[in-house]
Amino acid sequence: MTQSPVPSPEPLKRTPLHDVHVALGARMVPFAGFEMPVSYPSGISSEHRAVREDVGVFDVSHMGEFEVTGSDRNAFVQRVTCNDVGALKPGQAQYSGILTKAGTFVDDCLVYRFEDKLMMVVNASNIQTDWDHILDQKGGADVRLRDISDETALLAVQGPKAEGLIGQLTSLGLAMIPYYHFAQGKVAGAQCFVSRTGYTGEDGFELYCRAGDAEKLWHALVGAGRAEPAGLGARDTLRLEAGLPLYGNDIDDTSTPYEAGLAFIVKLDKGAPFTGLEALKKQKLEGVRRRLVGFKVSEPKAVARHGYPVFLDGKQVDVVRSGTVTPTVNAAIGTTYLPKDRAQSGTKIEIDIRGKKVAAEVVKMPFVPHRTKK
Repeated sequence: MTQSPVPSPEPLKRTPLHDVHVALGARMVPFAGFEMPVSYPSGISSEHRAVREDVGVFDVSHMGEFEVTGSDRNAFVQRVTCNDVGALKPGQAQYSGILTKAGTFVDDCLVYRFEDKLMMVVNASNIQTDWDHILDQKGGADVRLRDISDETALLAVQGPKAEGLIGQLTSLGLAMIPYYHFAQGKVAGAQCFVSRTGYTGEDGFELYCRAGDAEKLWHALVGAGRAEPAGLGARDTLRLEAGLPLYGNDIDDTSTPYEAGLAFIVKLDKGAPFTGLEALKKQKLEGVRRRLVGFKVSEPKAVARHGYPVFLDGKQVDVVRSGTVTPTVNAAIGTTYLPKDRAQSGTKIEIDIRGKKVAAEVVKMPFVPHRTKK
């Protein structure tokens, strides 16, 4: 009997900067269907510190971008996301969620409002799922949806010196762009839109440009006397310290915004029904049963990693959602869900680290204060 051939896995996609990362000696790893730089030769701690103290640049071109045009565009995105698109003026962005009917996350996203269109930015691992979920709700709406992920590159320039660095390369008045706002113009000769957003807790900008312009933009930003390249490893330690959720870890299709501490993205009274509205109304009325909390491991050299079992009063209540040692906190920290009545600072928990139960304590998030420009 002949064996049927094993289907080969999908080949990994590459961002437009793949060859640049390889030339820099980056350690490349599979992530969300892409081959991505996890770190460069200077190492995660150095990259992390560059962003906290100076400036670092991340290639996050793997992220997904959907463009929404047509006369019903605002009403349509209002229906498929839980925050209030009606509150956005052109040139503004908002953090939001794409939800199931049960009020749980299909994904978290950013929504950008332009004069003539909206753009949704989604996680790379969820591009197809999100696209299908959004398309399913199109009905007879006068909207045109385009997945522009492959033609769009995205560089995140993060850290206290980000504004000074980009300012040398553009005539845009960066100081006049408030947090979660954006402007359009040229940076280092590349047409971009420049958004004062990020995923590190530091001030910084995200630069969206055409894929073909990414290399020119990268070389203008990164190098001696400019920014340090930073990979996914530092991106993870920075966002965890800042208490920012990662889809697939801290939030997923079993958790709601209320449970994850993201009530601020839910606008029940925005005047338009949205997917998940009824379930979230009910949950708000009845109250959540669990909440996402941050913790610090009490024992030196013990690291709580994603998936390790978490115990409260000797009984397993969840697993570690995110967990690692981070350079600024200089300790093993992480997140998990606890029953609501115990989800407060000072609660003692135990984590099973390779067969040994190790003590940890709930602490307030974020672990490191945000320094974003308000």
